Amino acid sequence: MKVAIVGGGVVGLTTALQLQRELRNVQVGVFASDFDRTVSHVAAGIFRVSSSYSGPTEKITREWIQDSYEYYDNIRKTHEASFAGVTSISGYMFANSSSETVKSYWIENLVPVYRRATNEEFQLVGGNWKYGSFFTTLLTDCKLYLPWARRKLQENGAKLEIKKLTSLTELATDWNMIINCTGFGARSLCNDRRLVPIRGQVIKVQAPWLKTFFYGELDTYIIPGFNGMVTLGGSRSFDSENMKLCPHESAAIRERCENFVPALKRATVLREEVGLRPHRENNVRVEAEHITNGSSKAILVHNYGHGGYGVCTAPGTAKYAVTLAKEMHGSSVAKL
Repeated sequence: MKVAIVGGGVVGLTTALQLQRELRNVQVGVFASDFDRTVSHVAAGIFRVSSSYSGPTEKITREWIQDSYEYYDNIRKTHEASFAGVTSISGYMFANSSSETVKSYWIENLVPVYRRATNEEFQLVGGNWKYGSFFTTLLTDCKLYLPWARRKLQENGAKLEIKKLTSLTELATDWNMIINCTGFGARSLCNDRRLVPIRGQVIKVQAPWLKTFFYGELDTYIIPGFNGMVTLGGSRSFDSENMKLCPHESAAIRERCENFVPALKRATVLREEVGLRPHRENNVRVEAEHITNGSSKAILVHNYGHGGYGVCTAPGTAKYAVTLAKEMHGSSVAKL
C-alpha cells in the first residue's frame, strides 16, 4: 500500500511516524509546500490544552490528549530526548479573573503534579494575583522535533517532497491512501469554511537563567525552551491572516512579560515570529472518506484543525487517524 501524507508540520510528520510504526510494509510519501516554515516552528510547544479544545466526543478527546502525553513522555525517557527536543518543565499559572482560569480540565489528572500555588509562590512574579496553580508538564521544541522526525521518517524509507497541491485528488492516481494534515491549508483544499486563522505573534529571547514557565491570565506567557531560548507571548487575533510583524504588538508583549517577570528586561531579543493557528469551529476534524480522480480511487483521512494545540495533541490525533485508515483499508479489501 502507498500512503501520502500531506503537510510538513508537527501533525503531518507525527502522523507519518505513527503510520510507519503501525504499518511497516507501506510506502510513505510526505508532501508539503514548505517543511521549514510552518506554524509549528513558531509554537512554544508546552503541553497545556485549553478546556475549549474538542474532538468529536469527550471520550475521544481524552484519548487523544492521553495518547499524546504518553507519546512525548516516552520520548523524554529515551537517549533521543535532547535530539527530539522533548523535556519536562514546571511552572505557574496566575489569574485575577477566575479560579477556573488556572485550572486545566484536560490535564489536571494526567500530569504528575498539579496543585494550588502557595502564598510564597505568588511573590515570585510582579502583579497582585488572586489565583494560582503550579504544575509539571512536558515541552516539545519543534525547532528540534521536526528535523528529528524528518530524519526518522527518511531512515525508515519515507520520501519527503516539496509539492504545492491545488486539490487532494491529484494524489489519487498514484497513492492508495492520502492523509490530510494541511492545517489552515485545508480551508482551500477541502473548502472547509469552518477553519478560521487565529493569528499569533511571539518574541524569542535569550534568557538561559529562566527554567520555569509563567502564565498570566493566559494571554501573557513566558515559556523557556532549549539552549536558553524563551518564548514571550502572546496574542490571539481571530480571523486575521496578517503575517506581518506588528511593532506595537511586540512592544505590548515585552511590557507585559517584563512587568510579570522583571528579570526579562536584561534578556536579548533573538527574533520575532508570526503564525496562523488553524482553529476549526466546533471540533478538530479527524474523519475518513473515499475520493476518486477519474477511474482512480483512494481513501482520504483528514487530520487538521488543531488550533493552538497542534503540538500538544498531534500524536493522539495521529494515532486515531491511522486507526481510521486501517479500518477503511480493511473495509475496502473486504469488498473486493
